[in-house]
Amino acid sequence: MNTSADRRANLVPQIQPTDWIGTDLVRPECVLATAHGDIFTADWRGGVAHIGADGAQRLYTGSPVDGEALKPNGIALLKDGAFLLAHLGAERGGVYRLDRDGQTRPVLQTVDGVDLPPTNYVVEDRQGRFWITVSTRLTPRSLGYRKTCDDGFVVMMDAKGARIVADGLGYTNECVVDAAGEWLYVNETFTRRLSRFAIAENGSLGTKQVVAEFGPGVFPDGLALDVEGGVWVVSIVSNSLIHVTPDGRQTVHIQDVDPDHLAWVEAAYQSSTMDRPHLDGVKSRHLKNISSIAFAGPQLREAYLGCLLGQSILKIAMPVQGVAPTHWNYPGSV
Repeated sequence: MNTSADRRANLVPQIQPTDWIGTDLVRPECVLATAHGDIFTADWRGGVAHIGADGAQRLYTGSPVDGEALKPNGIALLKDGAFLLAHLGAERGGVYRLDRDGQTRPVLQTVDGVDLPPTNYVVEDRQGRFWITVSTRLTPRSLGYRKTCDDGFVVMMDAKGARIVADGLGYTNECVVDAAGEWLYVNETFTRRLSRFAIAENGSLGTKQVVAEFGPGVFPDGLALDVEGGVWVVSIVSNSLIHVTPDGRQTVHIQDVDPDHLAWVEAAYQSSTMDRPHLDGVKSRHLKNISSIAFAGPQLREAYLGCLLGQSILKIAMPVQGVAPTHWNYPGSV
């Protein structure tokens, strides 16, 4: 485990107008890419935005749930072209299936006899299992923006049903299973950790191992794996893209933030007064709260970055090839 990061002098990326993809997106928190050149992102207009390889943009919207519009945070592309959405409702969550014709139906609303709180993320592994995260049980969720947060959990859903397989996490965010299906990597945003769990054959998890602990200003959110065993972690607020080696060493690849703004948020975090305004505003040159990274391109040597407060997706070149996600060869257009 390593707590330090190499912070180089000039980390603001050189961005051209053609590096931005899509327009008028609303809270593109989670981004997916496919081998066919399609991009999908969660969109708080009530569904999923689709940017085709030809640049055409579509929006698939679902029906309201629990009296409010669908609020997809994490999304998963299914083999038949539909989506699973992690619903980040005001008070309740759950996982919903969204077909491209707008048909919406619940997939998971309770687990171990308890209603799912606002739900953060959902991802499929190569064994056809789905991993779902809940950041906190607290209401409002902003009460979990603390270094003492310890009530996040992970759900595994397979053909036998769904059950909680890890609990007591520090604001559980995105997770990913490695290509061999041996490890589940999880970001714990407000305890500032990248952790992992060994996966047993039945889907149960071993004891948590901390891969990396992050320093001041870093709040890990999204993540993706590369073919060399590294993990690429994005941090909200600091607008950072950080490479973590298998032994926990960290290198900051991108950072775009106003130092005074970051210091203001860090002071609130340290005094346990961090709240919505510290996440809902950003002072930067280009990026607007990076929350997601997806490797893309013919050789998986590009990446798309989604931002909580952005309206477009940023494409950047990567120094290493990414691991293809489970949905990589799923059809983009149906």
